[in-house]
Amino acid sequence: MTQTVEMPIWFFSLILLFAVVTFASHFLFPSVRWFFRRRMERVVKRVNERLERPIEPFKLARRYDMIQRLIYDPDVSQAIADHARRNGVPENVAFEQARKYAREIVPSFSATAYFGFAIRIARGLSNALYRVRLGYHDDAGLSALDKDATVVFVMNHRSNMDYVLVTYLAAERSALAYAVGEWARVWPLSRLIKAMGAYFIRRKSRGDLYRRVLARYVHLATQAGVTQAMFPEGGLSLDGKLAPPKLGLLKYITDGYEEEGREVLFVPVALNYDRVLEDRILMAADAAGTRRFRARISVVAGFFVKQIWLRLSGRFHRFGYAAVSFGPAVSLRAHVKTHGAPDAESLAKELMEQIAEIVPVVPVPLLASVMQDRESIAKADLAGLMQAELDRMKSAHVHMPRGEISYTAEIALKHLSERKILRSEGERIVVDEAQRFALRYYANSIAHLKT
Repeated sequence: MTQTVEMPIWFFSLILLFAVVTFASHFLFPSVRWFFRRRMERVVKRVNERLERPIEPFKLARRYDMIQRLIYDPDVSQAIADHARRNGVPENVAFEQARKYAREIVPSFSATAYFGFAIRIARGLSNALYRVRLGYHDDAGLSALDKDATVVFVMNHRSNMDYVLVTYLAAERSALAYAVGEWARVWPLSRLIKAMGAYFIRRKSRGDLYRRVLARYVHLATQAGVTQAMFPEGGLSLDGKLAPPKLGLLKYITDGYEEEGREVLFVPVALNYDRVLEDRILMAADAAGTRRFRARISVVAGFFVKQIWLRLSGRFHRFGYAAVSFGPAVSLRAHVKTHGAPDAESLAKELMEQIAEIVPVVPVPLLASVMQDRESIAKADLAGLMQAELDRMKSAHVHMPRGEISYTAEIALKHLSERKILRSEGERIVVDEAQRFALRYYANSIAHLKT
């Protein structure tokens, strides 16, 4: 027992390593997890005291537990068996594939990340780039929504800034769970996005097993009361117009409707901008007839470096106005009573119609609407023509700086002139023919409001 035992250094190092790992896994790691869990619970308690819609326990569940719950769900188990039989593979192989999908979909929400710095970043970035304004919104109606209902914000998709802007404006109401596309799966962005409660969607996946796993996750989140946000158009608008809705997530929610289950309330949200940050990329994709965006990291980084330099040199100007409108909620239960059963297609159409009605009118799209079919106009006629354009809009929610059409015209002209889309020649405003497509892009965002 007291004899000296000789062994190679590498073998001793291996034994020591195993000892350290064993100690950490049995004593250190549980203590650390307990410490951070307690800390998170205190953060959540403080946050819930000020939120209109407290963070749901479903979002706070451990990610591992949520993945296990999802892959052992009876519907997913049946989908695994069907997949194995259909593809001639062992069930354990299909099970591992389902687990992979679940790990990809399920987020790892962190209240500290979301309310600690994500909201601050969203607020700071929104106000640094735009003059943010609320368009139409029934604040009393939104505050009076059933606290036990699941709220789903349904939005038009103009820019990737939509995520940032709505997160900022909804910060006092609840933590939003976004459905995000494959662009957000790039490391380390993916870790941050999952920590904010977003869940990934493979938009091009047609596999039945994947769709069943995703459908069950959406159903479980909806029935647990998780506040969600989605874009029914399925992607960014390439031409500035509202696109026809794709059923996707909306159908998963309606298919999971239970008469005795939790009520679901859809809140239409409409966004519009004086400048869409990705407008050139989107317009180029539209001209090419493809949704493949050639947005290299170097180009994106170069854009932000340029903006930082302009700010440091005192020459930075914000990109005009960004406006958001919140419409009245649409009840899924009331929809079912009207139609006799959940109808995702008619519900999607109704929601897109409501979004269309509340799209904010901001200066640049208004001026673009005036100029898109003209070669030039007299500067003296600009304000009058913009007012005439407004008069053609049946129920537009207009943001007019200072409440003056002349100042609105001045602001819009400044932005379009800086981008060389319009130019001044003496007392006339002239369209750069090479940039006419840009005028149409911005005019399209409000074209549906005209009578």
